[in-house]
Amino acid sequence: MPTLITNGTVLTMNDAMDVVRGDVWIDDGRIVSVGAAPAGAKASKVIDATDAIVLPGFVQTHIHLCQTLFRGLADDRTLLSWLKERVWPLEAAHDERSLAAAARLAAAELLIGGTTTVLTMETVHGTDAVFEALGPTGIRAVVGKCMMNTRGDAPARLFQPAKDAIDETLALHTRWHGAANGRLRAAFAPRFAISCTRDLLEATAAASAERGMLVHTHASEQREEIDVVRAQTGRDNIEYLADVGLATDRLCAAHCVWLTEAERHLLADRHVKVLHCPGSNLKLGSGIAPVPELRALGVSVSIGADGAACNNTLDMFQEMRLTATLQAQRLGPGVLPARDVVWMATREGARALGLDAEIGSIAPGKRADLIVVGTRGVHQVPGRDPYSVLVYASRPTDVTATLVDGQVVAERGALAWDDPKAISDQAMSAAKALIGRAGL
Repeated sequence: MPTLITNGTVLTMNDAMDVVRGDVWIDDGRIVSVGAAPAGAKASKVIDATDAIVLPGFVQTHIHLCQTLFRGLADDRTLLSWLKERVWPLEAAHDERSLAAAARLAAAELLIGGTTTVLTMETVHGTDAVFEALGPTGIRAVVGKCMMNTRGDAPARLFQPAKDAIDETLALHTRWHGAANGRLRAAFAPRFAISCTRDLLEATAAASAERGMLVHTHASEQREEIDVVRAQTGRDNIEYLADVGLATDRLCAAHCVWLTEAERHLLADRHVKVLHCPGSNLKLGSGIAPVPELRALGVSVSIGADGAACNNTLDMFQEMRLTATLQAQRLGPGVLPARDVVWMATREGARALGLDAEIGSIAPGKRADLIVVGTRGVHQVPGRDPYSVLVYASRPTDVTATLVDGQVVAERGALAWDDPKAISDQAMSAAKALIGRAGL
């Protein structure tokens, strides 16, 4: 459906960071022109972006859709107790119905709030249900089933032999990679070094190289976690991931809060992608990642909200504000300006997922994953710098339209694919049954 977004302030997020005042013309799911519509073009839908910012949809590079039903159930704990006492029992209790309800609830929140693409780590079982639920929502997603083959303190249902974990991930790749007009993709998702044997991590590295698949994991989130890795392997976390062959440009490592100087350079040298989650890191008491230092070394650092179990919201505006202000506290105001943060939330996220040629900037030929953000709320005016307005003043409720592949999937709090109240009601019902099965 040909669509015209008119009269907006267009943040292209291209290499020159051009800001264009005008229109974006979309046809067949892709951007045709920026600045002015082609002569004689007739749109089936016109979106008025007067007094609004048009920019690429946010790309959240670390999410757990399956944890959306755990919101408010795992507060006030450190990482390992959070996992052992709440998250692992709840993940083990998931069934296909609750996984689908969690995915739909998360997709609704994300799309209404301007996030068009996610990299998500699900639980060990039932990942087909997540793919099936995401298809009709219109969201773009790279999905990995969680891999855990050391029992430790996790419930038995979360244990899976290494060969089975690899085979099941490859089967998901065969079934789903490229589905929904290319919107859905599959990745490997070993949870973290503590929950995976060396054999599993090495097999994942080999299979990732063979298939060209991303690997999504957690690394160096809390000091207690790092101490366990050192005790088990004799190595620091990132060094161990390099030892097993995972430290490549296909590795997406969430958190990376506590890094040695050698590990920072290792990340840069191996082109590993870092996924920054400031809200989650604050709530779990993990610390503040050295984002400016990593970016100065050339490390790709993008942003994600993590899960609703450790953040309680999937709000990219909040994550952008925290990304900037926490570094101001560490190193001084201006060390990570708003313009750089918007880049991290859009273009850098696309780069991390290997999708930079398709999304992350507004240019002819790219997929039309775009959002329109109003700028005349009483909490925003008289902001003059659009990047500042986005990072420091805006909220999800300011998003007036979200498009994926040129289709409007959310508009002014409404969804094109379902009623938000019905989604919430289904999630409440599924969460009640889930909590009962988990015995919490």
